[in-house]
Amino acid sequence: MGDLLLVRHGETEWSRSGQHTSWTDLPLTEHGEEQAKSLAPLLTDRTYALALASPLGRAIRTAELAGLTGIVPDPDLHEWDYGGYEGITTVDIHRTRPGWDLWTDGVPPGPEGHPGESPEETGARADRVLARVDTALTVDAGDVVLVAHAHFLRVLTARRLGLPPAEGRLFQLATGTVSRLSTEHGRPVIAEWNRRP
Repeated sequence: MGDLLLVRHGETEWSRSGQHTSWTDLPLTEHGEEQAKSLAPLLTDRTYALALASPLGRAIRTAELAGLTGIVPDPDLHEWDYGGYEGITTVDIHRTRPGWDLWTDGVPPGPEGHPGESPEETGARADRVLARVDTALTVDAGDVVLVAHAHFLRVLTARRLGLPPAEGRLFQLATGTVSRLSTEHGRPVIAEWNRRP
């Protein structure tokens, strides 16, 4: 059975400033492009049974710059919908909601088409992705790579390890990194986390 590689996209202006970014499709910064290019040695010498990316430009561009080919956009890999907190930092949210925590308190509804998501709703999308991952990995034709976003990949990691979605809070994930989920004695494990060349 192959490994599951998780790639967080390179830096954007909002990831640098700490603003919540789900549907706002910001480009990579120059530094973010360099981060993405630097990932190629960690990704290009593998055989992939499945290669998926969030449909957002920052994820697709990261995949391209990292040398990944055959990437299929998958809407389930979209970042957690932050609803009314899109573009707002946690520091700013705490001015009106001291002690607010994304993982336990959720988000208020945003504009039309962006109602926000709970950890459980994000977890349901992660479970759908993991079902596709499991199918690809059982064929034993290689690894699976997912190129996406911090909070979503943290939820997906929690679900892969058999934890509730909100336990994704335990897995800090930096921009422009590769993490690898594998198995040990038939159980899912974190084999590498936040790796950079």
